[in-house]
Amino acid sequence: MPKRYKNIQILQSNNGKSYRSNAVYPDLPPTEQDIYVIATAGDRYDTLANQYYGDSTLWWIISAANPSSDNASLIPVPGTQIRIPGNKQQAINDYSNLNRTR
Repeated sequence: MPKRYKNIQILQSNNGKSYRSNAVYPDLPPTEQDIYVIATAGDRYDTLANQYYGDSTLWWIISAANPSSDNASLIPVPGTQIRIPGNKQQAINDYSNLNRTR
């Protein structure tokens, strides 16, 4: 299970089955440290996260910074500008704070 789920609250249904509450992703306003790239064929948020952060599991940071009409897609449309947040640690901290056991 990816590290980002470790602090998500585990709940129990009426019939005794365990499940995790939905993850809440932070708003990531633009900063001067952000990097902007133009997506090319074959780009994916996980490969961009690996390229810029050294960790493909941080794809969600790039996805949260680039909301689109097709949020289910982890593949940016070639030719679109993609914002890579420059402060990944702030995004991770904000995510953790939003998803502490409530």
